[in-house]
Formats: sequence, structure tokens, C-alpha cells
Amino acid sequence: MVKEISKLKIELNAVILAHNYQPGEVQDIADYLGDSLGLSQQAAKTDADVIVFCGVDFMAETAKILSPQKTVLIPDSDAKCPLAAMITAAQLREVKAEHPGVPVVSYINTSAAVKAESDVCCTSSNLIKVTNSLSSDEIIFTPDRHLANYLQSKVDKKIISWNGYCPTHIKILPEHVIRQKRLHPNARVLAHPECRLDVIELADEVTSTGGMVKYVKSSSAAEFIIGTEIGMIYRLKKENPGGKFYPASGLAVCPNMKRINLQKVLLSLKNIEYEIKVPADISHKAKRAIDRMLELA
Repeated sequence: MVKEISKLKIELNAVILAHNYQPGEVQDIADYLGDSLGLSQQAAKTDADVIVFCGVDFMAETAKILSPQKTVLIPDSDAKCPLAAMITAAQLREVKAEHPGVPVVSYINTSAAVKAESDVCCTSSNLIKVTNSLSSDEIIFTPDRHLANYLQSKVDKKIISWNGYCPTHIKILPEHVIRQKRLHPNARVLAHPECRLDVIELADEVTSTGGMVKYVKSSSAAEFIIGTEIGMIYRLKKENPGGKFYPASGLAVCPNMKRINLQKVLLSLKNIEYEIKVPADISHKAKRAIDRMLELA
């Protein structure tokens, strides 16, 4: 399958992107590995005609928004992000009507339609900088309430949050982290800001998946407790063979991220499926929110 995928990539002038949470076999065949926005930006810089995004739906949408002229495929049409699905464009319009004039900051983990209704997007690594760059004393933040709680602890502005959450990150509980710290007292604790605030308070470093990669590479520590989806550990082990990595919780598995495998990547290239399309008007407005984020951050 790997040989056939490589052959089809050449024939189609395709590039394969894999998120850090993907299964190891998918990470191994990726041309680029990383977080959702970084991957989309990287793909936009290439001369590829076809982008195969091994991740979830909103990620492939973002790739299409940044590369509208390219064919963007997702190997499994059911690989959807439950966090992104927790708010719709119509629901966001209702919130905006309740708080007229208050700018909307939407996490990159949202649909293209929600991004189009937002003033600016943010990632887990730049949400503080983006928020502080806005002149308003109030911010509507969607869709993750735990990310909003983390943001509120770091800024002086009032954060009006949507009541969404990541079903994977909320499975990481403080007792899980405390147990791992007892078992591995010399380990540094890294936590994703989508985690609960009581988990974040136990961390030595709160950062995105990309931030975790950088932190481990520059750290003098040899052991790490990783507070995010367990697929992250595969990459960290591969790139840092001398280190030891422990999941904060073995329950932190995203079934949607694990839907994609080698066979589905192969079929996606063979059959040009499943193609992501974003209506031009939505794409234009969503890109405006993404571009503003890049300007501010």
C-alpha cells in the first residue's frame, strides 16, 4: 500500500498531510506532519495539485480555504470533529445578536461557516496574543469553554464563552495526572489548553501540539507526561528516541482521528475521494478571519 500510495502521489502531484493525532502508519507516510493550521499553510506553499488531509473535517476545510485552486481530499468523510460540530453559524449569529458590537474570536477548530461569522480566528498557541490585540474589553469566544477558561485566566478582558468542549481532552482528569506524576516524579507535564483548568494547573507547560514538539526538543528533561490525544506520543517518541513519554490518561483517544488508515489514504488517491468543497462566499469570509489572525499574531 505504501508503494502504491507513493506512485499515485507522483501521478497526481499530490501531497499528504497528517495531524499529530493520526495513527502511526499514517504519520509515517505523510509529507508534512503537524497541527491543523500549520499543515494547511504548508500545503498552500507547495505546487501540489492535490492535498490529502489526514485529519478531521474542519482541517480539510481550512486547507481548501487557503488553497481554493487545489483539490482537497479527506480519506474518510465521517472523520468529523465533535468540538467543531458543537456550534453552528446560526447559533453564533444568535450570540452576536445578544452582544452587539462584541468581536468574535473563533478557535481554528470550527467549521468554515462559523469562521465566516467570526471577526478573527485563533489557534491554541496564539489565542492570548490575538485576544490582547483586540481593542474591545469583551470578547465572544467559540466554541471550547475550557480553552475560554484558560484564556480568561491569562487576560483582563471579559470572555463570553460558548459551552463546547473537546470530548477527548475532558477525559484527562487531575487524578490521572497526579498518578502519573507519582509514577514518574522526574517527568515534565505538558498539557494542551483544551484540557480542564484543574489539569492545566498541574502542568509545567501549557502549549499546543506544535509547542510540545518544540518544548521536548529544547528541554533537558528525559521524561514527559503528555496531556493531549495519545497519537501525539508516537511523533514525540519517533523524533526523540532517547526520551520517555507517558500519556496523562490512556482514555485520551479521539476515535474520529483514528478513522483514517493506509487503505483509506490509498482509496482516496485512487478514486479522488472525498473531495472538500467550501462555497466561495463562505470561503472568502472565513479566509478574512484567518488572515486577520495572522496579522494580529
